[in-house]
Amino acid sequence: QVQLVESGGGLVQAGGSLKLSCAASGSIVSINTMGWYRQAPGKQRELVASISRRGSTNYADSVKGRFSISRDNAKNTVYLQMNSLQPEDTAVYYCNAGVVTSGLAFDTYWGQGTQVTVSS
Repeated sequence: QVQLVESGGGLVQAGGSLKLSCAASGSIVSINTMGWYRQAPGKQRELVASISRRGSTNYADSVKGRFSISRDNAKNTVYLQMNSLQPEDTAVYYCNAGVVTSGLAFDTYWGQGTQVTVSS
């Protein structure tokens, strides 16, 4: 079993910054792509950013130039640095990881979500 635990959400004024963290634990052999998704009220969950094990990154157009994703493979942790936050960034942010567990099974796991609220 694998658990993803997010931290770092909160309330911030427009133009401010937050850094999210997500640590994976459990019967992990390796972690492939890790990513951050978000879901605003009444909207579908959308990809914010993803990063491969080797560090290749992908961003939603709406966050390019403002958000930065990184990971620490030794700690099984992924980060999302969010700068120049805007009210439209308000959402619940979810961590996602593709994990190879003991027994060499592969599956995708989700964190419980962390609320980010940006006030105008």
